[in-house]
Amino acid sequence: MMKRTLMLLFCLFTVNLLFAQENITITGKVTDAATGDPLPGATVQVKGTTSGGVADVSGTYTVSAPATGTLVFSFLGFVDQEIAINNRTTINVGLATDAKALEEVVVVGYGVQRKRDLTGSITSVEGESIAKQPNVNPLSSLQGKVAGLTVVNSGQAGASPTVRIRGVNSTSNTNPLYVVDGVFQTNIDYLNPADIESMEVLRDPSSIAIFGLQGGNGVIIVTTRRAAKGETRINFQSSVGVQRVNRKIDVVDAGGFRRLYDAQLTNLGAAPFDYTSYTGNTNWQDLIFQDALITNNSLSISNSGEKSSTLINLGYNEQEGVVKYNNYKKFVARINEEIRINQNIKIGGDLTGFHWRQQAPGVGLNNALWAAPIVPVQASENLYYSMPSFQRAQVGNPIASLNRNTGNAVDQGYRVVGSLFAEVKFLKDFTVRSSVYTDLGFNNLRSYSPLANRFINLGEGTAATDTTYDALVRTSVSQTQQQFRKFQQDHTLTYNKTFNEKHNVTALVGFTTLFNGSTFLSGMRRDTTLNIPRDRNFWYLNVADASMPLNNSGSGGEESYMSFLGRINYSFAGKYLVNATFRRDGSSKFSPSNRWGNFGSVGLGWVVSDEGFFQDINPFDFLKLRAAWGTVGSGLGLPANLYLPGLVTSDRAVFGENVNTSVSPAYVPDPNLHWEVVRGIDVGLDLRALDNRFNAEVTLYDRTTKDILTSLTLPGTAGNYTYRTNLGNISNRGIEVSMGWNDQIGDDFTYSISPNFSYNKNKVESIGPNLEFEILGNGGVNVTRTGQSIGFFYGYEQVGIYQSTADLDKQPSFTNSLPGDIAYADKNGDGVITPADRGYLGTPFPNWNFGSTFSAGYKGFDALVEIQGVAGNKVYTQRRTATFATLNYETNRLNAWSGPGTSNIEPILDNTRANNYLFSSYFLEPGDYFRFRTVQLGYTFQSERMNKVGIKQLRLSISGQNIATFSRTSGYTPEASLADPIASGADNGTFPVPAIYSFGINASF
Repeated sequence: MMKRTLMLLFCLFTVNLLFAQENITITGKVTDAATGDPLPGATVQVKGTTSGGVADVSGTYTVSAPATGTLVFSFLGFVDQEIAINNRTTINVGLATDAKALEEVVVVGYGVQRKRDLTGSITSVEGESIAKQPNVNPLSSLQGKVAGLTVVNSGQAGASPTVRIRGVNSTSNTNPLYVVDGVFQTNIDYLNPADIESMEVLRDPSSIAIFGLQGGNGVIIVTTRRAAKGETRINFQSSVGVQRVNRKIDVVDAGGFRRLYDAQLTNLGAAPFDYTSYTGNTNWQDLIFQDALITNNSLSISNSGEKSSTLINLGYNEQEGVVKYNNYKKFVARINEEIRINQNIKIGGDLTGFHWRQQAPGVGLNNALWAAPIVPVQASENLYYSMPSFQRAQVGNPIASLNRNTGNAVDQGYRVVGSLFAEVKFLKDFTVRSSVYTDLGFNNLRSYSPLANRFINLGEGTAATDTTYDALVRTSVSQTQQQFRKFQQDHTLTYNKTFNEKHNVTALVGFTTLFNGSTFLSGMRRDTTLNIPRDRNFWYLNVADASMPLNNSGSGGEESYMSFLGRINYSFAGKYLVNATFRRDGSSKFSPSNRWGNFGSVGLGWVVSDEGFFQDINPFDFLKLRAAWGTVGSGLGLPANLYLPGLVTSDRAVFGENVNTSVSPAYVPDPNLHWEVVRGIDVGLDLRALDNRFNAEVTLYDRTTKDILTSLTLPGTAGNYTYRTNLGNISNRGIEVSMGWNDQIGDDFTYSISPNFSYNKNKVESIGPNLEFEILGNGGVNVTRTGQSIGFFYGYEQVGIYQSTADLDKQPSFTNSLPGDIAYADKNGDGVITPADRGYLGTPFPNWNFGSTFSAGYKGFDALVEIQGVAGNKVYTQRRTATFATLNYETNRLNAWSGPGTSNIEPILDNTRANNYLFSSYFLEPGDYFRFRTVQLGYTFQSERMNKVGIKQLRLSISGQNIATFSRTSGYTPEASLADPIASGADNGTFPVPAIYSFGINASF
């Protein structure tokens, strides 16, 4: 008996030993094949057994399995994938989205919704793709990622990008609404880019109608990170890089300047200039630009248990400007806490603290373009050369301005954003949630202008060693303080019920209030007799000295909103979808008779691929048709209480020999003023095909803004006052297309490509009291009138250069035109050039936006390439108008007309030819551009190696951003400002968007 027992134990031991010897340890990473993002929580199971593992927060897994076995990878919403081990110890896999089991959830207004149940157009951008970019502002990372979204970046340190959704639909504020964890915001500067979970861009009526008055310009919902379930996790992300100006504006050097200025003097019949004391050859651009630091750092600690979860995030971001001494720093600290009292009650809160400090550049870029290169920088230490007499009144020494103003204009502030919520589930199908929010901020700007000396050649021949100089006669200090406060509360009741396994109803009702208040105070003092020290301790305002000119101002305002809202979603068998939304908004901005308005939408969807007749149709896996109609409001940029009279004081009243302070109306009130109403309709489709490897979303939209808020001016006989009223309609019609392809080759190589493009046609259907009414912007360069796009370029069309008097005799011209002048088109055919020949020259707003993302992964390596661009717009080279005077010349003026046949594009060098200053197509350039937005290469180390040193996951990366831009513009960047709807597209020293070369690290512990 004992022998049998020992033999049995020996056999069992031998069998187990054999199995143990056949098992190997396999590690790898589970990712989304479409985006390359990790899939934490993905299941890895050994086929035919119950053993396996779960991927961690970085998507990394470790399992033990037979060398000849098979692993089954699965994740909710993705297609299961089986991979034979074949004695490998590393297996990375990219899972494809399963359209039939699609459970992807997107954030919508006051809740979440399955993506397959949407009847509108919502694009979700994952936080991982935002965190990978070396940008201080998270909005910059959206450029090129979303169809219908226009993002215009600036190279100035700390500057916020301009964001537009589906074009421009108003002559006033066209900024979208930002909703950050439920809080309505006008910007998201205070967020740490690495602390964002997702950003949803809402564009269609059925998704934005729930926001009523606030949603007319589109909505971007931002969700910050929460603690993931599991043990305590520590994550550290850091990137550090250098910014560099890749393209400078081509201006002439000293030799070119002398040549062109001599030619200009000859054309004027003036005496030659004596260059004896101006022997420099200064490249002012090289002196003001620098290679600049940019760094983003984030540390998060999270823990989630059965009853509570906590996340703490600290972020530090710093960006130096590519113009010397311009810099921006921000520090963000956020804590999020959620407590599950029981399975039906949950409470929590979020608190974010934000501190920022910004130093403005000490010199305008145009100074570096316009200053003559013949001028040396300094005559002696701390004594800067002044410009020659023919430039002195128009431009100063750029380096003198730069050094004089360094550190003398510092803007800094603090902001606290907090929220508390309670959520209770009851009667199985009901959930009530109450949230309160606050946002408090303060910023303080202090600036100082010191005395400085300038060397001036009084006789245009005085030696530079002479001590002839003048002192700037006044120093100044100024201070501006602004405080703002926001209080918001949201209360919602949600009902979710499925009947007979086919009918699903989700209903929401809610009540919200919002209060905004702000105060503004500023003052300035100039000292005409004393030199205010260059010491911050003396930069305070003092009213004791009556000899100092005073300049004080202050303002403040408050506004309140109250809203009732409701939404119902109905789904039958998951195939037929209905969405209806209603919101009633009240605003204190408007008179009691126009204070309330109703907004709403209806959306329909049909999942065709779930129909029986569609099951055998190849190659489609999923197809949904959708349509939506709705109305929302717009009026965020409107000052409060314009329906009430306002007064302004001025020194205009003259009695005898004395000028007295007078009080007069500031504007004419309109008691019928109300918000703009945006009505839109969308139709579209969502599809997936070829075993879910291909996906596409196509949307056609037609959106019209009615009752545009328009400023009118009364005739002089009525006081020449302005008043705001609702008078005008603007339409935007277009198409948005987003596509994707994701696939896997072999066991280790995954790749995806996600292109998108959009087209938008803007038209002013009506504006003002009659067809002749127009709104002028930028001195009449931009015009808004009925029948054209908003803020279009309006001027003369250049058709050549008058080569001789014979040309003038046979071509239409101004009565005072001369050979060498720009020849303009005679639009009305009357034989002469007059203002009546001006016309449409193009739009500053791109018709086309496009972008694409390509990603690939092979074992531990990952690669990312993003491209982006626009087409269909023009850029006004406003900076070039100065080169017609006596400032420095861009190199295009080397081809200026100097006699018959010498040029048919560039006019004569003569600053007295006023006709050549007139705005025309000569000053416009195509705004189309194509840019390599991001090129990135990363490597994730195997977990089994990192675990030995206490690291769960480690990824290193190198990247280049904005490394190459192809365009036909001559400026630093083709991205001209689109901030003002009626005065956009001007390049008047636009800051360059720099290339960024950076190194990044992402480590989890």
